[in-house]
Amino acid sequence: MNSFPIRNFEVGGDRLTIIAGPCLAESMDLCQEVAGAVKALCQEFEFNYIFKASFDKANRTSVNSVRGAGMAEGLRILQTVGATHDLPVTTDVHLPDQCAEVATIADILQIPAFLCRQSDLLEAAAATHRPVNVKKGQFLAPHDTKNIVDKVRQFGASGVMLTERGTTFGYNALIVDMAGLETMRSYDVPVCFDATHSAQRPGGAGTATGGVRESIPAMTRAALAVGIDALFLEIHPNPDQALSDAATQWPLARARELFEQVKVLDAARRSLERA
Repeated sequence: MNSFPIRNFEVGGDRLTIIAGPCLAESMDLCQEVAGAVKALCQEFEFNYIFKASFDKANRTSVNSVRGAGMAEGLRILQTVGATHDLPVTTDVHLPDQCAEVATIADILQIPAFLCRQSDLLEAAAATHRPVNVKKGQFLAPHDTKNIVDKVRQFGASGVMLTERGTTFGYNALIVDMAGLETMRSYDVPVCFDATHSAQRPGGAGTATGGVRESIPAMTRAALAVGIDALFLEIHPNPDQALSDAATQWPLARARELFEQVKVLDAARRSLERA
């Protein structure tokens, strides 16, 4: 497995990495609350932790949807949260000219699923010498991601990770091909499972994306059983009041119950691989 370093740990190493935070960097207080609580859980359960929040939700269902306070304020929040809690941070980039500035703050750059084949964006992200986490497009088969890996490596990225976040299945629905996780791992990159976005129903709420929050634990257990290197979760203290992805953010108060399941399944899978 071609792991890569993030500060003092390896993504793709012998510990599961949790990538978690609110969908949108709504406020400093929100991000500090989530980062502190999740860090404590990750230390208890011996997971690596990368804090995630978006400074701009550029792909919104409606023109009236909240996008965020902008890059300057979002990066300020990420930088402060990372420094306060001594955490690596990540966020998504949407345009090539955002990459260099975002890389001054973020330890890993995230490429949104809808933009996963945009060569200019991938090249700009790789040129920052930060690792690049590419979310697999909802329109791609798992084996299609080999071209993405090859492209990002050719552009000279310091590390590559692929994230599964569901595949379009008819109208307003996603499914997850769990066997595809093994396909993507066969390209010698760490693979992440995005449990919260995989629970979405894109456009299913009319002017917003809907979803089925209670399906998140089952999909997480399935992905862990197959084998993943990282788990992506959007976590919010009050998901129903969140400014984006309200239907599928996981409640902060229930993070422990989910992490308990994650620990058991991840340990069992690693034990089987060592046997």
